[in-house]
Amino acid sequence: MTERKILLLYKSKYGSTRKYAQMLKAKLPCEAVDLDAQRVPDLAPYDAVVLAGALYASDIAGIGVLRKHYGRVADKKLAILCVGASPYEEEAFSQMKARNLKQDLKDIPVFYARGAWDEDKMTLKDKILCKMLEKHIKSRDPATYEPWMKAFAEAMGQHRDWVDEDYLQPLIDYLKDS
Repeated sequence: MTERKILLLYKSKYGSTRKYAQMLKAKLPCEAVDLDAQRVPDLAPYDAVVLAGALYASDIAGIGVLRKHYGRVADKKLAILCVGASPYEEEAFSQMKARNLKQDLKDIPVFYARGAWDEDKMTLKDKILCKMLEKHIKSRDPATYEPWMKAFAEAMGQHRDWVDEDYLQPLIDYLKDS
């Protein structure tokens, strides 16, 4: 069997998705394209296309690029890697998929990797939004916290890095599978 030619498109705001892109490139031969620095290359030569994007308020960074080019990649093996600060939680993951993957994109396999939390790297807008969210969460009884709320409350004011190449294994297995 010949090796699949893979294109990895990624969009990273604070660096975790970029780390995962670098790890994936080291483990699996692929061309990695930073969507903030490069244009989408000609898609014709690739057998598989992966979009890696951070999650911000349940939106997948870079999903618009996949939507825009879907007609040219629909016949290829496709996958999405979402990177978020919260621990994986099935209900939240299902809601995120329903929000982002509509119509043609709904059947694309989605994988999850936990990223990092560093308020020092955040934009002023993100810091303000996080402070507002923190105030809202702290107004609730901790016994009623959803898993993401608990993780958020624990991370506030801390530097956390959960980036781990083990999160990539299901995606790698999927891409290697004929």
